[in-house]
Order: sequence, then C-alpha cells, then structure tokens
Amino acid sequence: MPDPGASHAHTRLGRFALIATTLLWGSSFTIMKDALATVPTLWLLAIRFSGAAMLMVFVGIRSLPRLDRGYLGGGACMGVCLYLAYTIQTYGLVHTTPGKNAFLAATYCVFVPFFWWLIHKRRPDRYNLAAALLCLCGMGLVSLQSGLRIGRGEGLTILSGVFYALHIIATASAARGRSPVLLSFVQFAVAAVLSWITAPFSAPAPAEIPADVWLRLGYLCVMCTGLCFLLQTFGQKYTLPTTAALLLTLESVFGTLFSVAFYHERLEPRVLVGFALILIAIIISETKLKFLRRRTA
Repeated sequence: MPDPGASHAHTRLGRFALIATTLLWGSSFTIMKDALATVPTLWLLAIRFSGAAMLMVFVGIRSLPRLDRGYLGGGACMGVCLYLAYTIQTYGLVHTTPGKNAFLAATYCVFVPFFWWLIHKRRPDRYNLAAALLCLCGMGLVSLQSGLRIGRGEGLTILSGVFYALHIIATASAARGRSPVLLSFVQFAVAAVLSWITAPFSAPAPAEIPADVWLRLGYLCVMCTGLCFLLQTFGQKYTLPTTAALLLTLESVFGTLFSVAFYHERLEPRVLVGFALILIAIIISETKLKFLRRRTA
C-alpha cells in the first residue's frame, strides 16, 4: 500500500518518477549488451551495484545514522531479490536480443497479483487469470524456437521476471515511512556483496576494460541503477504495487525501441504478435479494463 500520508501532488510525482525510471532502464539493454562483450556478467553487476551503493552514500550521508533493523531487513530482502533478478536477466541477455530481453522481463507485472495472493491471501480475479493466459501465449510466440523449445536466453529472462515481481512486493512493504535513499543504499550494498562473492566462480576477472566500456559502466551505475532505483523506491512509496507494476512495464516498450534504433534489431511478425499479447495481458491485469467499462457507461 502507498504511504497513507501521500497527497495528490506526491501521487503525481510518484507516477512521474516511475515513468522516468522506465525510460532510463529501457536505454540500459543495448548498453549492457555491448558491455557484456568485454566484462563477464557477475563482474559487470559487481561494478554496477558497487557504484550505485557509493552514489547513495554520497547522496544520503547525513541520513546514515538513521539506519536501523527495519532498513537493514527490508533493504536486504530487496537486495537479494535484485541480485537474483539482475543476474538471471543479464545471463539471459547474453543469449538473446535486447528487445526480447526487455519484453519478456516485463512479464513480472502479471506475476505480481499471484505472489500478492500467496503473501496477503488476496485471490487474483478473472482479469488476472485472463492476463496470465494471454501472457503465456505471448511468451510462447516470443520465446519458442524450432522444435517447440524455449531458447536459453528467453527462458532465463522469463525466470528473472519472477524475482522482479518479488522485488516489487518487497519494495512496497519496505518503502512505507522510510527513506528511499537509505533503502536503495542497503539493497545495492547487499547485491554488490553477493556479486563480488559469486563473480570469481563464474568467470575470470576481465584483464583490461577499455575506456569506452568504463563510460558505459558509469552510465549503468549512476543513471540506470542509482538514480533509477531511487526513483522507483520514491515512486512506490506513493503508488499502489499493481499500479507501479503497470507503469514499470513501459520499460519493455522503451527497451525495444532503443534496441531497434541503436542495436538494429529486426523483429519478426511472430515476435511482434507475441509482444502485443504480452502488452495486452499487462494492460488487462493492471487496469481490469475499467477504461472500457467507463466508456460503455
């Protein structure tokens, strides 16, 4: 639930913050795809999360004495979900295109009501069920290859959506009445520590990172991680989880547009139909088609 003290101005600012987040995240897919050619997945994430954590310390250094058990517990839960979601999605990006990676990861929006049901005992309605069925069809069109098998990259990306859904629910619970800067610092620090611990087991450290790749990593740290999750945490503080999930799915649209424009991705008609079904599923799940009912009335 959003902060009970939120005003209409806070609600508008929260939604604007979430939309700005999706625009910046959408730009990250093509940048990460290029960086992964030089820096292995977990080493990239270790650098990305460490840079974002240091940025949060710089921004909120005066607030650090306020860290308590609530911040540490909530932020740690967010950080674990973030680490798993990003690790799995980034490995998926190695084996698929930025556009597919962006759209399939956005299926977390459909997962949120079902996880909300498990945790808060609020049963999904018929719109959630219809959305899940449409989303499943859409994922099949985007993911299935010859022989009716799901590609490795697409399968990993769908799995990452499960942890993004859990991250949204964890953020909704932790953000109420707490500083977005401190929560973001804790979650980035936890994700960074997990990345540094596991990176040596996944691949050797990169021997040399060119200057242009460092620029990409800097953009990922500051804009696509530090600023984005600060905006997301602020936005979710004043927005319902289901509304936040709908707005955050714009990331998939921006990600595909950036991929077509800068990565020169070519989309087959079958994939476009799959994208359309996923987008319709997201809209049905989060709006319950209220806009159509109002028009009819």
